[in-house]
Amino acid sequence: MPRNGVRFSCRSARKLLPQPLLLTAAWLLLTGRGVGAQKVRVEEELEAYPNESVDLRCQFIDSDSITKLTQVSWIWEPTEGQRDNIAVFHPMYGQSFPDLAFKDRVAFLHNKLVNPSIRISDLRMSDAGRYTCEYATYPTGNEQATTTLVMLAKPKNSANVVTVQAGTKAMVVAQCQAADAKPAATIKWLASVGGNHTTSSTAGPDGTVTVRSEYRLVPTPADDGREVTCMVDQRTQDKTWTHQLRLSVEYPPSVSIEGYDHNWFMGRSDAVLVCTAKGNPQPTTVTWTAASGPLPDSVLVDGNKLTVRKVDDTVNTTFICEVKNKHGAAKHQITTFVIEEERRIVPGPSTGAVIGGLLGALALIGIVVGLVFFIRRRQRDADGPPKHKPPPPIKSSGSTELLTKPSEAPAATEMAPLTPAGDVYYEPTGSEPVRNFGSETPGAANGGGPPLPDEVNLNLDPNPDLVSTNQEPPPTANIARGESFVSPAMYV
Repeated sequence: MPRNGVRFSCRSARKLLPQPLLLTAAWLLLTGRGVGAQKVRVEEELEAYPNESVDLRCQFIDSDSITKLTQVSWIWEPTEGQRDNIAVFHPMYGQSFPDLAFKDRVAFLHNKLVNPSIRISDLRMSDAGRYTCEYATYPTGNEQATTTLVMLAKPKNSANVVTVQAGTKAMVVAQCQAADAKPAATIKWLASVGGNHTTSSTAGPDGTVTVRSEYRLVPTPADDGREVTCMVDQRTQDKTWTHQLRLSVEYPPSVSIEGYDHNWFMGRSDAVLVCTAKGNPQPTTVTWTAASGPLPDSVLVDGNKLTVRKVDDTVNTTFICEVKNKHGAAKHQITTFVIEEERRIVPGPSTGAVIGGLLGALALIGIVVGLVFFIRRRQRDADGPPKHKPPPPIKSSGSTELLTKPSEAPAATEMAPLTPAGDVYYEPTGSEPVRNFGSETPGAANGGGPPLPDEVNLNLDPNPDLVSTNQEPPPTANIARGESFVSPAMYV
């Protein structure tokens, strides 16, 4: 804002130009907007704040040097139809300030008719209105132009909580106000509770406006301490004004007894019960009693705390706690049982151990399932058809050598029919080498054994015609060791 409290209506220029250039540019821009054939030039609109000052500029443009200036006056129009002279300048009689409302607050900046600009100091909200710079001239008569002064006022913002009692009807639980603002402010609410708000405005005598807003809801104990936020927006504020409030809902108390662990054994010391109360306002009266009558001698009461200094049969009873606030009372009771011996409590696994065990079990199950799946897949692949053709058997040179290499005569396991006139050959079985029995080796006629006596009848074939004595021995097969073959049929 300028040093003298002025804000021009051209807001975009205010952000781009430095303050001195801004004032000069605004004057040059607006001087061409006067009335009276462009002879009187003023600024169209100015903004100012209370207790500050503002300069009202005026200039007479003499283009033909014919017009004669007699005097100049500033006329204030606070409302339509009301015109008050606040400053007059005559080149011979000097300055005059006839309106007492501006006494000692208005002054001419230059003692010249052609530039009769004035400054108004210690501004008030009531100074808002239209200010006309009017010349008395000859021979054209009066020439004038008007500036509108807009007075702005920053709001006085405030917010407060209204304490209510829980009930079934909607009540005002919070209020927010933006007072003495111009222009009027707007109020909004931000809340996590169910409710609504109403807003009203009141105009002040100086042109300011006060805006009030009330937040309403059906209050419950659960609403106590919840937050609502009042938000105020207004033209003169750089950002939204916010204020957070905590609701205050009063309600009767509620109470519970804590601390009993079901392990009050004979001889135990310092067993404690605590009476926990909640309410608004907080209960201040706490009373301990026993259902069996007066409190046992071993019991010590300190506010909401009951201590059994030594457990015995006298505390085998029902303890009652009663609390009160201004809205009501509440009580709670608990029955204690005295046991002979201390109950040993085995601590269970911690939550972290349980979670870790579960995760470990899941991981183990996943590993087992993966292994089973892997093994079954390997078995399925092994039971399927071969994925390649096996290579043919490789014949080694040692196979032929074994067939032709002489070896010791094997022991005869079968008897072959002998004929006196032909060759006898032996058909090998198993892994015995193939030999040629066509030579006249002794013992060849009986399979390699010793010669038979002549008196032994070797004609075992009942049908000699089926055996040919002139058959050639079968050719020796080139069969490697380890290979299989089928022997020809042999008749015995």
